[in-house]
Amino acid sequence: MKDQDHDLPGALETARAIAEGRMTAEAATRARLERCAEREDEIGAWVQLDAEGALATARALDAGPVRGPLHGVAMGVKDIFAVRDLPWRSGSPIWRDRVAGFDAGSVALARRAGAVILGKTETTEFAGYKPSRTRNPVVPGATPGGSSSGSAAAVAAGMVPLALGTQTSGSVIRPAAFCGVVGFKPSFDLIETGGISVFARSFDTVGVFARTVPDAALGAEALTGLALQPLSPELSALSIFRSPVWESATPAMQAAWAEFEDQLGKAAPLARAPFSPGFVEAMAGIPELHARLMAVEASEALSHEMAIAPELLSQGLREQIESGAAQPPELRLADRLNMTDLRLRAMDETRAGDVWLTPATTGVAPPSESGTGDPIFNRIWSLLGFPCCTVPILRDAQDRPMGVQVIGRHGDDRAVLSVAHWLMERFGGA
Repeated sequence: MKDQDHDLPGALETARAIAEGRMTAEAATRARLERCAEREDEIGAWVQLDAEGALATARALDAGPVRGPLHGVAMGVKDIFAVRDLPWRSGSPIWRDRVAGFDAGSVALARRAGAVILGKTETTEFAGYKPSRTRNPVVPGATPGGSSSGSAAAVAAGMVPLALGTQTSGSVIRPAAFCGVVGFKPSFDLIETGGISVFARSFDTVGVFARTVPDAALGAEALTGLALQPLSPELSALSIFRSPVWESATPAMQAAWAEFEDQLGKAAPLARAPFSPGFVEAMAGIPELHARLMAVEASEALSHEMAIAPELLSQGLREQIESGAAQPPELRLADRLNMTDLRLRAMDETRAGDVWLTPATTGVAPPSESGTGDPIFNRIWSLLGFPCCTVPILRDAQDRPMGVQVIGRHGDDRAVLSVAHWLMERFGGA
C-alpha cells in the first residue's frame, strides 16, 4: 500500500469540510479523479470512470444548498448496480453493450444524499466466482477477493472514500479483508436491492466499503435513514466464536487469531459465545446448505442468460447453474424450510446487543491465479442474514492484512459497527 493512497480526507471529513466551506465538492472530486489517474493502470478497479459526469454533479452541488450527509463525497458503484447512462455489464460479455437507463434504488438514494458517483467498479461474473481483472493494491500478485473486487480495491487505493458492493456468500467481507479496508454487510434486506443484478435472492445484500467504520456507517445511514454511527459499545456482551469452520483457517490465521484472542481478553471482559452446542452443531451444515440454495437461486436468476448465450458463461458458472437446476423438488423444499428454521433458531439463541468475533477469511489473500478466495467464514452469517463488519487489524508475518469479522443478530447493525469501531481504535487499522 502506498502512503499517498490515504492522504485524502475520508467521507465524513470531506462532507464536513464542504458543509463548512473549507472545500468544494468539485475540488474533492478532482482530487479523487487524480488519484484514479495515478493508480488505475496498475490496479484495474474500474469498468468505467465518469469524470465528466462526476465533475458536473460536483459543480451542481457547489451551486446549491447541502443536499444530505454524502454531499460532495465521491463514491464507486459495483457493476451489478444500474447507474443511469453508464455500462451495466455485470462482469459478463453477454451484457458488454448494455447501458443502464435508470439508477438502482440504492444509487438513487446515494445521489439524493449528495454523493458524487465516480463510476462503475469491476465485479466478478454476475457477482459469482470467476475473477475480474482487478489487482490487489495491498498485496502484489494476490487476489483482491470477489465479487466486489473493484470496490474494495478502489477504496484501498484511495480512489474513493466510499464504494458500494454486494454480498451473497462473502463478497463484501472477504475483499475488504484481503485489501485491508473496512467492509460492512448490513442485516439482510436492510438496503434496497432494486435495480441490481440478482444472483441469489435469499442472500443478496448491499454493503459498503470504506477506510473507517464511521465512514462505512455514514454510507449505510444515507441509504437507510437509520442512525448507525458507532456508540460506546457494550463490551460485556462481546465474545469470541471461532465457528464450526475453524479448521479451514490457515496456520497464519490461526496463529494471528490466537494472539488476538489473548490481547482482546486483556482489553475487554469476554462473554460466552451465545450459541448452544446443539445450534453450533447445526451451524456446521450451513456452508453446504448455503451453497445448494445459491445454486438453485442462481439457476433461476440467470435462466435468461443461460438460454440466450450459455457459451458466454464461464464453465464454473454453467456448472453451478446446472447443479441448481438439477436439484429435485424434495431437496429444494427441505433446504428452504431448513434455512427458515435456522434463521428463527439463531434469533432465539441470541439477545439484543450480543456481538461476537470470528475470522473474516481463512487467511491472507491467495494468489490471483487461485481464484477469489474461500468464503467459508462468511457463508453461515450470509445465510442467517446477520450484520457483519470486517476490520483490518490482523497481520501475518509478512505484514499482509487479515480481517476480524464482527457479527451481531439481525437488526443489531449499530451494535456491530460500534464494536468494530472500538476494535479499530483499540488495536489499530491497516
